[in-house]
Formats: sequence, C-alpha cells, structure tokens
Amino acid sequence: MEAVNAEIEALLEERGRAAWDKDLDRLMAVFAPEVVYFDIVPPLRYTGAAALRDRFADWFGRWQSPIGQQVQELEILATREVAAAHMLVRASGTLLNGREVDYFVRVSDSLRRGSAGWLITHEHVSVPVDLATGSAVIDLRP
Repeated sequence: MEAVNAEIEALLEERGRAAWDKDLDRLMAVFAPEVVYFDIVPPLRYTGAAALRDRFADWFGRWQSPIGQQVQELEILATREVAAAHMLVRASGTLLNGREVDYFVRVSDSLRRGSAGWLITHEHVSVPVDLATGSAVIDLRP
C-alpha cells in the first residue's frame, strides 16, 4: 500500500500547489464531479464540482498573496480503490485587506480511484469552536 499512499500524497501536494498558484482548473482536477464539500464557511455543504468551483473562485479572490496550504500530520488508510485521509493544514498568506493570516484547519478526505487516478469525493474542513462564545478558535498549533 506504500505506492497507493504515495499517489494520494502526490494528489494532496498538487492540491496545495494549485491553491498556492490560485489555479482553479488544477485545483478542481483533484475533485470528483460529484464531490460533496463541507467548508468552514456557509452554506452547510457544496454539492458538485460547479458549486465547489464557484466557492474556490470566491476564496482565491479574497487573497492578495499566494495561499499557503501546508499539510501536516497526514494519515492515510487506503485500499486499491478507496481511501480516507485526515490531516492538519496550515493556511497562510495575506488577505485583500492586508491582514496576514496563519492558522490551522482540520481536513478529512474521502477518495476513490477511477480510470483517471485518485479523486477527492468528499472533503470536510473544520476549526474548533469555543462553545462558551460560539467563536472559531484559530490560534491553536499542533
């Protein structure tokens, strides 16, 4: 399974490079057409590649710098056809308003291998929430 894990790691690395470059076509190429995406921003879910493409276009437009997406603590459980992965992703860069950001999100992926290789069929991005205040906690470090 080492080869399978290496293929998935390469896909996730490409995802990060595409985000850094703000290359929408390359980023969308890692997602299945029927992807279901749970993000840290509303709505509850994005269903399908068209909805996710719109979300990512909006996301890219909110940054003046490249978008850092450094995967850490990656764990993969895979067979030859399906896989699950979870990781911490360090997001960093400069927003349009000039604010420098550097925070971690939690990411879980479901993937399947088709004739074109591995694709993400479901991605869940989250941050911890302080239940007393209802506020996202984005200053935690691994």
